[in-house]
Amino acid sequence: MSPRQATVAPEEPLRPTVDPPLPSRRRRRRDTAAAWAFLSPWVLGLVLITLGPMAYSLYLSFTRFDLFNPPEWIGLGNYADLLGADPRFWQSVRVTLHYVAVSVPLVLVVSLLLAMVLNRGLRGLGVYRALFYLPSLLGTSVAIAVLWRQVFGEDGLVNHVLRSLGFEAHSWIGDPRTALYTLVVLSVWTFGATMVIFLAGLRQIPGELYDAAEADGAGRLRRFWHITLPHLSPVVLFNGLLATVNAFQAFAPAYVVSRGSGGPADSTLFYTLYLYERGFKQFQMGYASAMAWLLLLGLAVFAGLLFASARYWVHYGDQR
Repeated sequence: MSPRQATVAPEEPLRPTVDPPLPSRRRRRRDTAAAWAFLSPWVLGLVLITLGPMAYSLYLSFTRFDLFNPPEWIGLGNYADLLGADPRFWQSVRVTLHYVAVSVPLVLVVSLLLAMVLNRGLRGLGVYRALFYLPSLLGTSVAIAVLWRQVFGEDGLVNHVLRSLGFEAHSWIGDPRTALYTLVVLSVWTFGATMVIFLAGLRQIPGELYDAAEADGAGRLRRFWHITLPHLSPVVLFNGLLATVNAFQAFAPAYVVSRGSGGPADSTLFYTLYLYERGFKQFQMGYASAMAWLLLLGLAVFAGLLFASARYWVHYGDQR
């Protein structure tokens, strides 16, 4: 081909890039409707099952209501009676606070110690973890509480063991000095879920930190205090909050073990048990609603104080 016959193809002009068109108004409406359709079961459940009953119970807390007659507005009368004229209310508060103060630290300590033991790479770790977690699956249900009554009763397993060893036995549940601590032991026995969370947190701590500390001559206690606890502090916060809320709401063990009476000398009269007694035995629903809202307020204050204090002892990454 001669140079004259050679032709050069003309360059195509550059086309300006055009952004894709925004979705039309009709399409946006369709997407919004689809989103609300998927969310509607949850929204209905929140409004009808949670927020609606909560708002109604708040209203009932300012009324006198016995389930058979219309609610009678009395203002702050229920709250005044609770805080000033009901000694059993303050007894239930003392018992619940005592239970929380003893059971929650024990659950955290026992769970953390066993998680550290299981974190050492034992053979059959999955079996041990499942066995320790099994009581948490059973929980503090009615069946377990009935079993606990048989274990610590006058003719229970504990007394049989004590008698075989030559010790004097008595009813642990029937003694005001020990009745509450049997429920503490039951709470500690269901430590599995807390232990698994601690174990997951321990697995996230880099092993190089322990190797470096050991090379510098740090002992086990110093490694635990300066490496394990700071890295586990968010997990301690999480487990502590959950354990405390569950302890304040404990009901079934105290109800079954004490047969709904609050135990000897009201030694196991938990707050929730007294709430149940006033609401479903004495049919004072307004009074019980006021107790429920005081419990909610107390838990909110505790959670707020806990999160406010977390800035001083919870360690996140490179920040304290």
